[in-house]
Amino acid sequence: MKNRSFFLIATSVFISYQSFSQTSQIKIAQNAVGKLQVAIASGMDKSKQMTVVGEGLKATESAQTDKKTKNWPETWAIRSYLSSYVALIDQDEANSEKYYATAVETLDSAKRLDKFQSNTALTDAANYNIILKKQEKGNKAYNNNEFKTAFTLLKEVSDFFPKDTVISINTALSAQNINDYNSALYYFKRAKDNGIKNPVVFQSMAGIYTSKFEQEAAIRILEDGLKVNPYNIYLNNNYINLLLDNERYDQAKQVIEKSLTIESKNKLLYFLYGYLYQISSNNSTAELAYKKALALDQNYFDALYQLGLVYVNNANDALKGDKEKRAQEFSALINRAEFVLLQAHEINPNDRPTVQLLIDIYTRKNRLDKAQELKRKLEEF
Repeated sequence: MKNRSFFLIATSVFISYQSFSQTSQIKIAQNAVGKLQVAIASGMDKSKQMTVVGEGLKATESAQTDKKTKNWPETWAIRSYLSSYVALIDQDEANSEKYYATAVETLDSAKRLDKFQSNTALTDAANYNIILKKQEKGNKAYNNNEFKTAFTLLKEVSDFFPKDTVISINTALSAQNINDYNSALYYFKRAKDNGIKNPVVFQSMAGIYTSKFEQEAAIRILEDGLKVNPYNIYLNNNYINLLLDNERYDQAKQVIEKSLTIESKNKLLYFLYGYLYQISSNNSTAELAYKKALALDQNYFDALYQLGLVYVNNANDALKGDKEKRAQEFSALINRAEFVLLQAHEINPNDRPTVQLLIDIYTRKNRLDKAQELKRKLEEF
């Protein structure tokens, strides 16, 4: 009987020791977290920080195998936090990935077990580190053109850091590259709403709206972009082209006129200005605009072609005038048209409309040999 009592007492002491031993492992892990915070704050060498983390991880491994402490949310929260930190600082990619996976897995367990949310500081810190790792992985995937993976990772990062415009843009670009245009618009808009001024954001959004046939939305977003980037050449050109595509000619004229007061050396603006007046039959203003564009670039094909067309139209109008003057005016204008269109043809010899206009001119001037020569060339295209 005496021996039996001794055995029971001894067993009780052993159980108490085991419980104390596992509880002490949690204390070691807690101390490791504290020492790590001090090490980070003091700028301690990363290798020394890893030693501290190693002590804590070893302690949590022991605690995870104990029947009592394995169900403590703190066990999992500490392990997740320490693992997430290793994932961030370990230069060995394979090792970093291993601890990243451990951090994600143990964080889920920590949250599930923590019914009273008594370890939120640790789980929040672990989650923060995991998000940073996802950003790193997402950026790497984007740079490797793995856009689906990049989007999956970066959208989580952007949702965690919604005010970070750079992350929002990278997320949007990833979505755009996998043709998820609704998501792209969502994250571009997030960047815009948080004060981004980068013209590319507004151009990209306008492009997406245009592809969805939402022309009004595309025009509005370019107007928003121009408010924060006044007279930006790329936004302005896109805006003018969009107005032209939607036949808002008067509005386009006003925009071009204002733009030319700032960008007096922009040949495209002069060309577009001339084109707008040409389609409204104001050939004299169109001629002046095209000539200004050509003064900036004498080899500007589009301006040469349209100027030639102006002279052809004017020549046709001359035939409707006074009989005595019309032959002389027609001859002068058709000669100008020929001269300009030959320049255009020299720059772009394979442009069919240019060749066809020259054929018409030579036919009307009764230079059938030249007309026939160009017709043969036209058949070769």
